[in-house]
Formats: sequence, C-alpha cells, structure tokens
Amino acid sequence: MRLTLHTDYALRLLMHLAVTPGRLVTITEVAEAFAISRNHLVKVAHELGKAGFVETMRGRGGGLRLARPPEKIVIGDVVRAMEEDFRIVECFDREANTCCIAPACRLKRLLRDALEAWAAVLDDATLADLAAKPAPLRRLLALTA
Repeated sequence: MRLTLHTDYALRLLMHLAVTPGRLVTITEVAEAFAISRNHLVKVAHELGKAGFVETMRGRGGGLRLARPPEKIVIGDVVRAMEEDFRIVECFDREANTCCIAPACRLKRLLRDALEAWAAVLDDATLADLAAKPAPLRRLLALTA
C-alpha cells in the first residue's frame, strides 16, 4: 500500500497545525518547513477544509488552524478523505477487472484482509497521538515557542 503525495502532505500539514496550537499558520510557512510545493499544499489545504479537518481564513492575517481538537481527528478518517480509492489490485474494481483467475483466486481476500487490518490501525490513532511529543517536531520544523 502506498499513499499518494496528496495524503502525505495532508498528514504533514495536520501535524504542523497540531504542534502550533493557538495561532494561524500560513501555507507558505508549512511549505517552507517541509520543503514541499506550495501550490500542491494549497490544494491539500482546500481538501482538508472541505472535509472538516481544518479551518481556513483568507486575506491579510489569514491562515489555517485545526477545525477540531487533535484528539478528535482520526488518522484513518483523514486517509480515507484524501485518497481517491483503495483498489490495490485490478480485481478490487468489478467493472475494470479483466483477470481471468479472479473467480478462483484467494489473493483478493488476503489483500482485502490486509487492507482492513491496515485501516483498523489507522482508525486507532488520532492526530493527538502523532503530536503527543511536540518538542522534537517543533525543533525539526524550526518552530519557535
């Protein structure tokens, strides 16, 4: 399983916001801290806003902040909101499946079980868990107190 860059950036942005509570954070600040594309991050922030994970304030003095407490943001929910699909093999898509062994193949069930287990682990974690020890993250992101 591989997450898209979109999801990777979404998780990084949320972690950045979690370790900077009480203030608005700009897209530029986050892009520079992670050395990632500002343009891509704008799209990510927009999607996170539509999904209800962040609040966005436009204009001078604007920025981003978490829309709810970090302990209320489940990582599995974020991943599901950001990823387009979880069809890790062709046979997960009934309409596009052309695999001739699909009716007898046991691999599909094994992969589905693995995907469900992976999702269950993500559902057990919150953003608060990822930001539980903010000092190292703040130091690596060059954030001041």
